[in-house]
Amino acid sequence: MTATSHFDQSDLVANKNLIHFNNAGASLMPKTVLQTQIEHLTLEASIGGYEAANEKSAQIEAVYQSVATLINCQAEEVALVENATIAWMSAFYAIDFQSGDRILTAEAEYASNFLAYLQLKREKGVIIDVIPSNAQGEICCQSLEAMIDDKVKLISITHVPTNGGLVNPAEAVGAIAKKHRILYLLDACQSVGQMPVDVTAIGCDILTATSRKYLRGPRGAGFLYVSNKVVDNLHPAMIDLRAAKWTELDQYQLQPGARRFENWENNYAALLGMGCAIDYALQIGLQQIAERTFELARYSREQLSLLESVQVYDIGSQQCAIVTFASSKIAAAELVKALKSYRINVSCSSPSSTLLDATRRQIPDLVRASVHYFNDKSQVDHLLVALQKILSAEHLQTEQS
Repeated sequence: MTATSHFDQSDLVANKNLIHFNNAGASLMPKTVLQTQIEHLTLEASIGGYEAANEKSAQIEAVYQSVATLINCQAEEVALVENATIAWMSAFYAIDFQSGDRILTAEAEYASNFLAYLQLKREKGVIIDVIPSNAQGEICCQSLEAMIDDKVKLISITHVPTNGGLVNPAEAVGAIAKKHRILYLLDACQSVGQMPVDVTAIGCDILTATSRKYLRGPRGAGFLYVSNKVVDNLHPAMIDLRAAKWTELDQYQLQPGARRFENWENNYAALLGMGCAIDYALQIGLQQIAERTFELARYSREQLSLLESVQVYDIGSQQCAIVTFASSKIAAAELVKALKSYRINVSCSSPSSTLLDATRRQIPDLVRASVHYFNDKSQVDHLLVALQKILSAEHLQTEQS
């Protein structure tokens, strides 16, 4: 399988007339990923769910190695979970926070993560400190270094925020965390699948990701990486007989490695689908995917910037496959709805999803067009033509009224 053979839509189930620019929400699965799930569901229906899991135990076990290969870790450092939220929360709430402990995070941090910080601030008295951004809009590592003291318990950032095209300097942050021996949690929900993500190079202790986005896997599956170096210091907030073993009447023993963060019941069809999606991406090559998607996003930004009344809001010295923009003529939600009539899928990103960054930059609701390698420039051109028609019609309607 070569990379170039998959830079088209031949592996898609979707109608060829559909233009899908919502890959940061949920991408389109390759046919082989869909078939993997159908086959397992058929097997469950034929012989029973437990029996199907037993029969496919080797393939299920292989998913751990697929994840390990994807992010360059050991298989025992991987937990397979329902989604990235479960992965992130399971690790975060396993940290033994005390009153006065500091959490350092980014201005472009995702809402779900920040809500968890706020909850611990209320319940345990932790302190949330936001790392300033530099002139390019990414984490300022000099500021981060200056903020370090003996009360910093965790550095927790989002690698690629939900909007803005930004790629935060995860490796530089990792070097600072390692230097000061501070626990480092990286939300890689938007980056895994669209670019190489190497936990050894990054230096994070914990990483979370989902199946449904740039990996092109199914919904309802994700994974958690926890380094062997820190896992024994983390006790999951909730455990069951998958996470631990009942050893004595009044004692239990946690599973070794990251599997202590799993629970008994799993959607094995989805997990096998995720494993298939990971193998598919690995065969193409994450570097090739990044080069393709970043270039297509760059072209999109350039062309969108030429449209009257359209402003691109992307930041960062390195910009990824997520493109965000707004128009002064029509609200983002209305644009999303109008583009749907042209069979173009985009999404609307609210300021509340990255409230600190949105407030600082005075960001309105944004249209998010997140491209993937199966998209091409002709589809971007189609988006531009559709936008021009929509904006012209809106302008005429305003003039007539």
